[in-house]
Amino acid sequence: MQSIFNKKLLAAALAGAAALASLSAQAAVNVLACEPEWEALAKELGGDKIKASSATNALQDPHRIEARPSLIARTRNADLLVCTGLELEVGWLPVLLQQSGNGKIAAGQPGNFEAGALVPRLDVPGKVDRSEGDVHAAGNPHIQQNPHNIALVAPALAKRLAELDPANAAEYQARLKDFSARWNAAMLKWEKQAAPLKSVAVVEHHKNMEYLMGWLGLRQVGTLEPKPGVEPSAAHLSALLAQLQRQPAKMVLRAAYQDGRASQWLAERAHIPAVVLPFSVGADDKSKDLFALFDSTVQRLLDAAK
Repeated sequence: MQSIFNKKLLAAALAGAAALASLSAQAAVNVLACEPEWEALAKELGGDKIKASSATNALQDPHRIEARPSLIARTRNADLLVCTGLELEVGWLPVLLQQSGNGKIAAGQPGNFEAGALVPRLDVPGKVDRSEGDVHAAGNPHIQQNPHNIALVAPALAKRLAELDPANAAEYQARLKDFSARWNAAMLKWEKQAAPLKSVAVVEHHKNMEYLMGWLGLRQVGTLEPKPGVEPSAAHLSALLAQLQRQPAKMVLRAAYQDGRASQWLAERAHIPAVVLPFSVGADDKSKDLFALFDSTVQRLLDAAK
């Protein structure tokens, strides 16, 4: 009787272990992105094999985020952390990692992925001098504004997903191939549409549009901030307005998360459009994914240039 009981107990234990192993094999990779663009890219590459969310949204300044308990909990449960790096998150990510206690996504671990290390960087300073404002030693971190950078990041991210989840490696590779084909076709379309923007003079709020301007050939003739991260003063705006009388611009650009008062002030007095760009996925109803983000960005620029 005891022998029969033991056999039943063993069978039940084995069945439970098999069910647990099956559940584990089917579990989605939990991806936490630092910015919405990387959440969107992860979803393109991972499909239903991953669960992705973003620590920030497009209406938040990615430099300044509070490590709230709910965000710490999400970080604690992440299998893969996908961030820009280049010091963009230096003000809040180290605290988040420390308080989460999740060693899988610590710097240097397979669960920690930095997109900024994969692209050519702009505005790398010869030396770091904080008197010059919010200067990033590793270069300008707003890399998502050039779709060619997205194209460079995608293969590396698909590879990392496959390394963390080898059972679904073929799926990640197939989705990468599909995404890359659609993305390359979209880039050709955007560049053809945006040809009239080449050499158009613009003023930007903060030095966060450099990759976009470099891609489309826009020409910056001033910034609303006297130094990166320093709020526009009345004196600086007045001087900038005087400069535009001599060197006109076609539009004033700002990201959706930035305060619009300074750009509106300058636009009204210089008689040029104030253009709000989504900057990242989810800033408005027309920017719900990566493709829509650039559709909207190019169209808003073209409308303003007319």
